[in-house]
Amino acid sequence: MNTISFEGAIAANWLRLTAQHQASPSPAHDTTASDSRFEDASGMSLDANNAPKPARDGLTPVVLLVEDNHINQVVALEFLSVMGLQSRLAKNGLEALELCAAQAPDLVLMDIQMPGMDGLECTRRLRDLQRQGSLPSFPILALTAHALESDIAASLAAGMDEHLTKPLDFVALQARLGRWLQLPGLSS
Repeated sequence: MNTISFEGAIAANWLRLTAQHQASPSPAHDTTASDSRFEDASGMSLDANNAPKPARDGLTPVVLLVEDNHINQVVALEFLSVMGLQSRLAKNGLEALELCAAQAPDLVLMDIQMPGMDGLECTRRLRDLQRQGSLPSFPILALTAHALESDIAASLAAGMDEHLTKPLDFVALQARLGRWLQLPGLSS
């Protein structure tokens, strides 16, 4: 069983983030654009069985975390690292749009309430870009403290594929990501 303490995740990720920041000012990883693979509430294309997808050309899947809270960033990035995934960080919706335009991720974890552009508006814009053919299709999962039925409905209406609630739980996150990605070290 994978158990990660909050303090351990913060300490490990703080060191990793500090080292990454000193080594490279760019948060993006070198990856290739993914093919259209999923359908969302706004009508994107979908594989017949919606099974987890293998990494592109054998590369580790890239997850874009869109989160403005530093503690949530540290914990989520560490969880993604422990799962063997590559990650990129955007602190708001505008940064997420820029990062996706520069290099499309395999999956986006999207906070809802952020300064500037919130997660719902960012998701609507990403889905519009996908429909126009400017971006490949990828799943977008809400990651928020808002857990009412109306919050879930708003996420899905904006084009998100799933709605996860905070506080973040490693096992639940791993299970949800495993629905959409082939996680390193896990067989499908």
